[in-house]
Amino acid sequence: MKESWWKESAVYQIYPRSFKDSNGDGIGDLPGIIEKLSYIKSLGVDVIWICPIYESPNDDNGYDISNYRIIMEEFGSMDDFDRLLEEVHRLEMKLVMDLVPNHTSDEHRWFQESRKSRQNPYRDYYHWQPPLNGGPPNNWPSFFGGSAWEQDPATGDYYLHLFSRKQPDLNWENSLVREGIYDIMKFWCEKGIDGFRIDVISLISKRAGYPDAKAGKFREVVNQYYANGPRVHEFLQEMHKEVLSHYDIMTVGEGPGIHPEEGVKYVGASRKELNMIFHFDHMSIDYGPGGKNDPVKWELPEFKKIVNTWDAKLHEADGWGSIFLGNHDYPRIVSRFGNDKKYWKESAKLLVTLLFTLRGTAYIYQGDEIGMTNVAYPAIEYYRDIETLNSWKEAMAAGKSEEEFLEVIHYNSRDNARTPMQWDDSAQGGFSEATSWIPMNPNHKEINVASQEEDPNSILNYYRRMIHFRKQNPTLTYGEYKCLLKEDPDIYAFERWDDTNRFLILLNFSDRRVRFEPPVEGMPEVRVHNYAHPGTFWELRPWEAKVIELV
Repeated sequence: MKESWWKESAVYQIYPRSFKDSNGDGIGDLPGIIEKLSYIKSLGVDVIWICPIYESPNDDNGYDISNYRIIMEEFGSMDDFDRLLEEVHRLEMKLVMDLVPNHTSDEHRWFQESRKSRQNPYRDYYHWQPPLNGGPPNNWPSFFGGSAWEQDPATGDYYLHLFSRKQPDLNWENSLVREGIYDIMKFWCEKGIDGFRIDVISLISKRAGYPDAKAGKFREVVNQYYANGPRVHEFLQEMHKEVLSHYDIMTVGEGPGIHPEEGVKYVGASRKELNMIFHFDHMSIDYGPGGKNDPVKWELPEFKKIVNTWDAKLHEADGWGSIFLGNHDYPRIVSRFGNDKKYWKESAKLLVTLLFTLRGTAYIYQGDEIGMTNVAYPAIEYYRDIETLNSWKEAMAAGKSEEEFLEVIHYNSRDNARTPMQWDDSAQGGFSEATSWIPMNPNHKEINVASQEEDPNSILNYYRRMIHFRKQNPTLTYGEYKCLLKEDPDIYAFERWDDTNRFLILLNFSDRRVRFEPPVEGMPEVRVHNYAHPGTFWELRPWEAKVIELV
């Protein structure tokens, strides 16, 4: 397997609005990130990925971009960005930007021109359709609820928005749109950035004729009508030829609706498209028949099956994977995949053990390294996320009470991951001197960076050890992978090996003690463990993790 710096990197994701406020307005900013770069470096990470910082009216917290070449005023200036990039490179780290090529803000100049008339030169930059039988052109639903079409009073036509009505989808069939996006990418590459995380890249190619969706569940609509359109790979190969091939950068595409057979087309080494994708098979594992807002208990054998399938498919195609359990769009990983009550510390450590022992590039989302948890706000008025607020409107229309709805979003709201970073136990958690743009999680008094820095057994210091251990053992990056006990409901056990080393990773995803009968040969030595003492070799305490070297 060809070695690459982005395969060996640990990536730290920053949600800038919630990371660190430097000027006392309650909103995180670029100088705040600069202030904390030495902390990020201390984790051992190599790459920082920053969510969008471009000019935006913030209907969807920066994913609705009105100007791709200007820094959002709340976050600072281009001078601040240039200083950030310089400091990141001085500390021998890399900086990855978030690129949003599927849609713009409705306040972007292209769309402002496009909506003026049917004859405007920019009309074809977006998806415009006349009414059908007095209503929308088809029955496509938006990711954020309601129709994916909005009627514009200027001409009476509808424009497509798979997300917010303030996020009109770009028409990638138009070569001028593609050239415009490539020019934006070149602008940032010439500044010296080190890569792009590309938002919903699987959705850029639309089905001709906009056929009505005949699927019932929203996930099926995404899979059948939105994702992996007829020209998506052609577009990505063009992007690679025009931009990506000219720079030593990493690319990771966000891929809703991408499944293993399709995934290898995006990342197969010979295809010249992307380095990695984020797939979401494991991230929808707890979605019930009614989708995200109908959560069900997830099962470990199904989780293992997803990991195993993706690892095998990517390996066959000489492709590379992204290993992540959370980000700005999902609940906190310890609240979703661990036990954030009785076994908070143990399960948080177990999850990072998994992240840094699987094959693929591992991603950490800010705050997970201290075990930040979901927040349980007492009322809807505390929430800021457009998806959550739109879901509440739908829930009210369906006759649900606020109490019923809160129970669901305490588990799954995107705002769970967007509460400010918990630096210390002060009133605003060391995030700001002012009231933060979204309320702090009250548990910042107990869960914060300051309280964990000097504790050798803290989650924070375990993250540092785990990242260091992976870097010291390339077997965990490039080695082979084999899952054991595929149907065990509690134990995730797998081997990683190459010509130099062999490791057995044991993870107990349960609140009870379990015993592992080793179907492996070799003398065992526990190299990493998430309890204070390693205990006996083959018995696993609740949420215990062990990395065992087989000599």
